[in-house]
Amino acid sequence: MRRRSLLTGALAAPVLAAGCARDGSSADSAGGRTRITYAIWDPLQVDGMRKIIRAFEAEHPDISVKLQVTPFESYWTTMKTAMRGGTAPDVFWMNAVNSQLYASNGVLEPLDPFIERDGVDMSEHPPELVRMYTYDRTHYAMPKDFDLIGLWYNKKLFDRARVPYPDDTWTWDTFRDAAAELTDPKRGVHGVAAEMAKQYTYYNTIAQAGGYVIRDGESGFDDPRSIEGLRLWTDLIDRGWSPSQSAMTDTIGRQLYLSEKVAMNWDLSAMASQMYASPAIKDHGDVAVLPKGRQRATTIHGLANVISGKSEKTEAAWEFVKFVSSRPAAEIQSREGVTISSLAGTQRPWVESMPEFQLQNFIDMLDYAVPYPSSKHTAVWENLQPRLLGGPFTGRGDIAEAARTLARQMDLALEQEK
Repeated sequence: MRRRSLLTGALAAPVLAAGCARDGSSADSAGGRTRITYAIWDPLQVDGMRKIIRAFEAEHPDISVKLQVTPFESYWTTMKTAMRGGTAPDVFWMNAVNSQLYASNGVLEPLDPFIERDGVDMSEHPPELVRMYTYDRTHYAMPKDFDLIGLWYNKKLFDRARVPYPDDTWTWDTFRDAAAELTDPKRGVHGVAAEMAKQYTYYNTIAQAGGYVIRDGESGFDDPRSIEGLRLWTDLIDRGWSPSQSAMTDTIGRQLYLSEKVAMNWDLSAMASQMYASPAIKDHGDVAVLPKGRQRATTIHGLANVISGKSEKTEAAWEFVKFVSSRPAAEIQSREGVTISSLAGTQRPWVESMPEFQLQNFIDMLDYAVPYPSSKHTAVWENLQPRLLGGPFTGRGDIAEAARTLARQMDLALEQEK
């Protein structure tokens, strides 16, 4: 059975004709105002989104926005149930993992008619992000923000080991040497957290090695250079320069970094505010660009806003989606310091919101960012990775053999998408 058929009841619900705006003035309106619903999952962004909503409502007094916050752990289950039951929010957050799945099942409103009508310039957002939310040459989402991966490091631990701080001259060799020198068994400190965390670790090094995760509907895990990118991490664990994978199952790399048990950790730009909230890391933590392999690369991801294909208030929903990606909203979001606004020229307030950190490094890495790998059923083949790569990441088995097995099984999953 093709996996698309498994979603028939959950996502493939009937929708109105794509691209046709529907007048919401008669539905769920009060006092002459059209009310739309907006679903998100990140509690750290609630304050910023409320400020954006207030600014939008001030400009559009005929539209009100009701914010719905659902924890990420239950967000997608809740969304599928709402789609099936006809109670989906008018506007909601989308990520790369689910974008093609929702677009291909016809439950999202195509945005091209609105973009063309209103002259929205999509080139003001990172092209990798725009492509991430384009399906079958149609835009289904408006980018809101982006995140990249940087090399977070603890200056106190570097100083104690007399290791120079990382900078843009670092290569994989420099990184490995530093991890060895920073590892201090007597103090219970490791040089780096070599976590089996796709977006944070090996997706980046696969690209840096010149490999790829997916291309033209086929897996790249069996490519020799992809294997080279994976092996960087398993070697760090095997040599004792990283905590064991089992230790990082109980306490993830981010927490080990925050508790000063690892000197380096590859992590999101979106975690900057969490780092800043830690007195120790605010005082002697910082971030650098990722070290260079055969080439430079960092994974870009970002959230986007979509309109439900079942919304009866498409015009109002579009006005809101357009506003959230506009300069006034982007500047509000940037000042909040939680995430980087995707609109060109609005990132400076975010960079300056935490002056103790060299956040400009994230902006500089945009020049060589690679998009988060995805397909229609990203979650299916991503779920194969912990099971098939877990052995080598825990010191059992060879990473090359595991990667080739993963590629074969991933290709079988991708075949079901056709």
